Amino acid sequence: MQDRVLVVGQRPGPGLWKISKGDNVLLVFGTYAPLPANMQWRSQQVESILAQSQEYLAPPSAGATVGMLRGLTLRPHIIGFRKNPDGAMLRDVVPADVYARWRVLKAKYGNKDDVESERPYFAAGRLYDARLQHAGLSTSDEVMRSIEKLVKASKIKVMHSHVKLELKDPAKTIKQLKKGAIDDIACFTKTIERMGADIDAMRVRANAWAKGDLAVIRTLSYADNNAACSTAMANSVACSTAMANSAALQDAIAEQESEKRMRKLWLEAAEKALATNASTFAALKLKYILEGNDLVAALQAKGYKVEAPE
Repeated sequence: MQDRVLVVGQRPGPGLWKISKGDNVLLVFGTYAPLPANMQWRSQQVESILAQSQEYLAPPSAGATVGMLRGLTLRPHIIGFRKNPDGAMLRDVVPADVYARWRVLKAKYGNKDDVESERPYFAAGRLYDARLQHAGLSTSDEVMRSIEKLVKASKIKVMHSHVKLELKDPAKTIKQLKKGAIDDIACFTKTIERMGADIDAMRVRANAWAKGDLAVIRTLSYADNNAACSTAMANSVACSTAMANSAALQDAIAEQESEKRMRKLWLEAAEKALATNASTFAALKLKYILEGNDLVAALQAKGYKVEAPE
């Protein structure tokens, strides 16, 4: 595999996608994680654009909210959530062949923490993060943190496309999750399978992003490393919330948490920005820019002019 040595020092990342309607422009910066651990993002271009923009369009997102005071009361219920129900051990809940592979990989890459009693979802996450660090990749998204700091410093208006779910009875939902199984065997198995070739592909893509080499980025394709795990947790939360609240709420949760809803909100926000602002800056994960049914292509299909960086 090429590019085994990861880039270091200051790097610019890719150029910006320019989406326009008449004289109004939406400039989109494509983010990616994980990136080389010893890389520093050079942000002069984004700083300059923010200084000329009227608004920042945040990435699409979704999440539940319970309020600060209610959140404090939930702490006792959250204790023990990471553990398998009824004292089960990891070897008891995952297939024997997959567990054997996990043991070998944990001995090679994992930390010394005892995770045998943890749910597969959490045990897989710990091992995957350890593997990324072993490969010289950072498990935190420092670029997005830097962008958020620049946006805050610029004091420009922020437009969100956030799908918010207010849990009516979060304590009861957590109790249901603690008692029941999370359908995370697929998450655990996929994580083990991704330990080889996918990590190598991530190293190449991380280098390509740091250098701004979109030609290389476009040649790489692999499954979303969080898809199976995100689906497992989202489905379990939806099911437990429905049990804790009402059957009617289940449909609302399914709608609010869907990728389709987030995409719709972001596209509406982007069109509003293009209609009202001379210049808008946005940050989007590359998967929303380069992959088949992406947001940039959706705007182009609506008649907006799209210019990709060279």
